[in-house]
Amino acid sequence: MGVVWLPLYSFFRSLLPRAIFTRGVKERQLMFRLFNHLRTLCRKHPRCTPFAAPSALPQIPQPICIRASRSVNLRIQRNLVASPFNIISDSQPPLNSHQSMVSSPEAHPRPDWLRVKFFGGERYQELKRTMRTLDLHTVCESARCPNMGECWEHGTATFMILGDICTRACGFCAVPSGKPVGPPDEDEPLRVAEAVARMGLRYAVVTSVNRDDQPDGGSAIFARTITEIRKRVPGCKVEVLIPDFRGNWDALNAVLAVKPDVLNHNTETVPRLYRQVRKGAVYERSLELLKRAKQTHPGVPTKTGMMLGLGEEKSEVLSTMHELAEQGTDILTLGQYLQPTREHLPIVRYVHPDEFREYKIAGERMGFKHVESGPLVRSSYHAFDQAESAVK
Repeated sequence: MGVVWLPLYSFFRSLLPRAIFTRGVKERQLMFRLFNHLRTLCRKHPRCTPFAAPSALPQIPQPICIRASRSVNLRIQRNLVASPFNIISDSQPPLNSHQSMVSSPEAHPRPDWLRVKFFGGERYQELKRTMRTLDLHTVCESARCPNMGECWEHGTATFMILGDICTRACGFCAVPSGKPVGPPDEDEPLRVAEAVARMGLRYAVVTSVNRDDQPDGGSAIFARTITEIRKRVPGCKVEVLIPDFRGNWDALNAVLAVKPDVLNHNTETVPRLYRQVRKGAVYERSLELLKRAKQTHPGVPTKTGMMLGLGEEKSEVLSTMHELAEQGTDILTLGQYLQPTREHLPIVRYVHPDEFREYKIAGERMGFKHVESGPLVRSSYHAFDQAESAVK
């Protein structure tokens, strides 16, 4: 007869985030299976109330010993999630004995220029409620963007369509990867348009996960989302951040046919690092996409972005910028790569703000109409201002 030692309250609360944030689908399913097994054991114990939620678990000062019918050897390894940025808060709750065992962001200090003020006011909460009510996803949350608080407080968000499971597993991305269950939701464009209307947006940004399981890569849903937003909120501009559609140019043309106000496709990094950083993507294919978009629809501004700090050389960054400018790209964004979790690619270096300013000057000389370059810059950061500069 073996003994399973379960400090119930703290154990369940520490297990749930591990199950939610793990990137592999099989690993996530295994964690939830283990969770359900332990929950069943708890229900059978006379001192444990029926399980409903972590808050419903009894406050038990001493650990409970549950006798199992057979020997059970459980080895739980906590996979800590590294914060992608340091949040400056006016109030920090004191750590209890359990939390003090968990590494904090300060264990991996960021430079001062990567410290951000978190905005969590009424506007932020209202937007969050809207997203949950309409069952929508934002890349702000999925990618753990450092600017989320600021943008949401100002009523700006980037909608992520085609579900929340990506068919690729890029080394930098925090969006869960795996095999999506079923086709894209046909009603999603209507819900996005409703959210834009409720928020009163004048500029909406729409992106997606990769859906390589779909013949058109989800381009039809992109096109319908643009159309529905304009129908529901006339005058609202729409920027789309699209995948490469695996080189399906008919899919690209389907999105361009409804004339988005900006067409964005991120290059992400320099060619040499593509295999490690962008699994399933091809640098030359991304260049071709930007080139075709400009050639077929010259009136639609094109945009791309790169992350720095993954091990690229300065000469490689400038060379890639030059090749992007040759495709007629109008807008370029450059930002610091921040490791979402410890399972993702490590940060090789922190790029100083002065170097970002050098890239901005160089990009403007190369012919980009607008260059947004800085440590905390992301594709959708100040997107409205970027678009205004591109059409001048």
